[in-house]
Amino acid sequence: MKLEKGQIIEIKIDKIVYGGEGLGYYNGEFAMFVPMSVPGDILKAEIISLKKSYGRALIKEIVTPGAERVKDSDNITFEDFQGCDFGMLNYDAQLKYKKEMVEDVVRRIGKNSDVIIEETLGSPIEKNYRNKVVEPFSLNGDEIITGFFKRKSHDVFQVEDNMLNSVLGNRIITDLKSIINRKKLTVYNEKKHTGLLRHVMVRTNSFNEAMLVLVINDKSVSENVKELLKEVMSTVKEITSVYVSLNDRKTNVAIGNKNILVFGKKTIKEDISGIHFNISPTSFFQINLEQTKRLYELAINMFENIENKTIVDAYAGTGTIGMILSKKAKKVYSIEIVESAVKDGIRTAKENHIENVDFICGDVNKELGKLIKSEAVDSIILDPPRKGIDEESLLNIAKVGIKEIVYISCNPSTFARDIEILEREGYRLVRVKPVDMFPQTSHIEVVGRLIKI
Repeated sequence: MKLEKGQIIEIKIDKIVYGGEGLGYYNGEFAMFVPMSVPGDILKAEIISLKKSYGRALIKEIVTPGAERVKDSDNITFEDFQGCDFGMLNYDAQLKYKKEMVEDVVRRIGKNSDVIIEETLGSPIEKNYRNKVVEPFSLNGDEIITGFFKRKSHDVFQVEDNMLNSVLGNRIITDLKSIINRKKLTVYNEKKHTGLLRHVMVRTNSFNEAMLVLVINDKSVSENVKELLKEVMSTVKEITSVYVSLNDRKTNVAIGNKNILVFGKKTIKEDISGIHFNISPTSFFQINLEQTKRLYELAINMFENIENKTIVDAYAGTGTIGMILSKKAKKVYSIEIVESAVKDGIRTAKENHIENVDFICGDVNKELGKLIKSEAVDSIILDPPRKGIDEESLLNIAKVGIKEIVYISCNPSTFARDIEILEREGYRLVRVKPVDMFPQTSHIEVVGRLIKI
């Protein structure tokens, strides 16, 4: 039978593949990828695209749910699960499939069939764990809403209670929308580049304090906007910092170049391992605090005899990991190319009286080689962005002969690619541990340890 776009088919889902989609075989032979599906599901699904050897379909009806599907739920779409592409799976199953996804790329891309992939380290908090959320404004008729973009679209859908945002963050956004709708402000239209309200960002901390950032399409802050924010701040007493971010550019980037403190403190604070961090509107800070503590503890414990070691924190950002390492290591060198991040790190170290971390502003490629000539470096920790590390940098790291590497990655595919290069250059991957930083989503962090052979 010839398949056609728009056709409704019945299909059983066999497995989840890397990226989080379910895969089944129509009539036992034609591969069909189905988002939001669970192994064991028997589904009626509508074909939305067809290629020569595979197609994609969306669930129309769950005939029989798979055993790992969340109980008592008729939700079937990406939007039903608030943009959470693993929200349909029970949490034990999420952890299982995340381990399998890491194993797949380490074997296939990393070409390593020997290393044991450990069980995924689960998050102690499965929902409402995000300490930062950014939501776009939109219109639903006459009502001003915020929410998420529909899959492969710039249409915004609103949810009553964001399952990932902190409880306080949800309350702030709800109260803000209530006040904004009363004041009848305009919403930004990206096609016409008109209207005022672009995004709202809320950051919360473990001390039940919040920072509110209103992103507007303007060159200055009007009295109307100040009055609005003053009312929000008086309504939600936990808000201790209020900013307006001016973004009048034609761009998809949410936060503007100019962030103006309107009320309260410049920063909110957070604490990891007894180190206090200042968080501003533009600070990078991990969004799942409790699991971040466990991630860093895991990475630090991968170093052997850490108390006697000099360690390089490469791609260090604001030096968070390096400063936490410094509590146990003999000496830490933090290398980062972004000057503002280095300045933030130096300030944090000074405030916390940390004296065994040296901050180096520059390219890891150049600075690591210079450092090795003057200092005996035992180990290096790598925590690059999603794109991973370019081959030249990996070859340079291997060339200097550091005996031990701990690699933290938010992208298992680039982790596996980079590991394959390092193993070609004389390292052996001896440990891999997936870490679930983002429950209810298909994203997975991974930590690995390599030693020089």
